[in-house]
Amino acid sequence: MNIYDKAHELARAIKESGEVADITAALKLVEADPESSRMLNNFRSSQQELQERMMAGEMPAPEEMEKMEKLFEVLNLNLGIRRLFEAERRLSVVIEDVNKIISGSLEHLYGADV
Repeated sequence: MNIYDKAHELARAIKESGEVADITAALKLVEADPESSRMLNNFRSSQQELQERMMAGEMPAPEEMEKMEKLFEVLNLNLGIRRLFEAERRLSVVIEDVNKIISGSLEHLYGADV
């Protein structure tokens, strides 16, 4: 068994999954509405910037975190964006589950904390 072949097979299965199809459909809806697309792009940019700062060790002010949470809540009022966020969350769960399965296969080497 070639591990890399299995990894590519898994990648294809994820790419062809219902979760990815749902994200693609939701993205098309959002992109069809210029205002929704602009709002989402602005949110993603702010989110990326915040994550980069946090990875660099800079903790954002509580007010900044609260602002992002409120913006997320506002975006969720938009049906297309909410559909996209929900689809992305479902894909994230699938990826997390796959990671747990892979990590679980190594428990015998490192213990249950892997």
